[in-house]
Amino acid sequence: MENKKKVVVAFSGGLDTSYTVMYLAKEKGYEVYAACANTGGFSPEQLKQNEENAYKLGAKKYVTIDVTKEYYEKSLRYMIYGNVLRNGTYPISVSSERIFQALAIARYANEIGADAIAHGSTGAGNDQIRFDMTFLVCAPSVEIITLTRDMTLTREYEINYLNENGFKADFTKLKYSYNVGLWGTSICGGEILDSKQGLPDSAYLKQVEKCGEEELHLGFENGELRSVNGEIFEDPIKAIQKVEEIGAAYGIGRDMHVGDTIIGIKGRVGFEAAAPMLIIAAHKFLEKYTLSKWQQYWKDQVANWYGMFLHESQYLEPVMRDIEAMLESSQRNVTGTAIMKLMPKHFETVGVDSPNDLVKNKLGEYGEVQKGWTAEDAKGFIKVTSTPLRAYYASHPEEKI
Repeated sequence: MENKKKVVVAFSGGLDTSYTVMYLAKEKGYEVYAACANTGGFSPEQLKQNEENAYKLGAKKYVTIDVTKEYYEKSLRYMIYGNVLRNGTYPISVSSERIFQALAIARYANEIGADAIAHGSTGAGNDQIRFDMTFLVCAPSVEIITLTRDMTLTREYEINYLNENGFKADFTKLKYSYNVGLWGTSICGGEILDSKQGLPDSAYLKQVEKCGEEELHLGFENGELRSVNGEIFEDPIKAIQKVEEIGAAYGIGRDMHVGDTIIGIKGRVGFEAAAPMLIIAAHKFLEKYTLSKWQQYWKDQVANWYGMFLHESQYLEPVMRDIEAMLESSQRNVTGTAIMKLMPKHFETVGVDSPNDLVKNKLGEYGEVQKGWTAEDAKGFIKVTSTPLRAYYASHPEEKI
């Protein structure tokens, strides 16, 4: 009996990957292994449903590969260290998780000796690059199959195929599509397709449930989130989820991102990311008190590159390990609690409590009395500092404003 070829399908449970499982098993005769790489965006109920559906679609085997901890340890914590926001707006939410989903799928394919890996990306987005590039590096001898991209499949065609072959799941075209992850939810479709419009409240998965004001205390130890309102978390992932629960109730973290895609066109996406926006704001605020001027400056430079490389599928570029080392070193004194004030769809930074607070020092308090220098020292410093300007304008008096 002829051995069937093995294919690992990166299975999310959505329409494209459901079609891929059935088509490859039924039409191409592959032995299909459906693998769901979970980076924190799937509930237990969704994972159970994915397993049931995978077998209904014709998979020989289904597995869930939980890489949430790996995602946090190898990337997410560095995004927090670097206060990474793409274009100063977007916390690189679900897109950063794709790399670790791809790494997990590649490892699994190598482990079972797969002949091919399949994913459901289209030809007009960034995810095709994130998956393909990771597979080319980490599973170079394995064929890559992308039916949705290569066959230019429409949603209607895929739905009809599944229905005609006995799979009756509801894949009705919705106004919006959502990608939910540990580090936020991205929203596509609807008003996003019109550059003049924004999203209505109803487009967001999490609605405003609280009014008034509330203080939020986020405690960091060497740059890592360790406590929320005094509650200690050994697992930073649980701390992130707690912040999300608190912030989402106020509708915090909603915004629209417009940026350059890897393939060169402009892209627009809505998102809701209460935890990322609150944690990054609190962390950055704490750093203002605990880092030197030049630590902040140079960390911002490399962090911007880190976010850009991560978004553009360059996580495996060796320089990323060098940037991570610099970011981690910069956090050695970033310990303390940042105090935030939460309000519906808005928050403010209030203050910090840190043993490494550089505002508190023995040399002087800004705008008050100096203790580390005399008045004559100050006047001499100012005069020396002004020397280049005085010399220039002495030579060019006509340019004085």
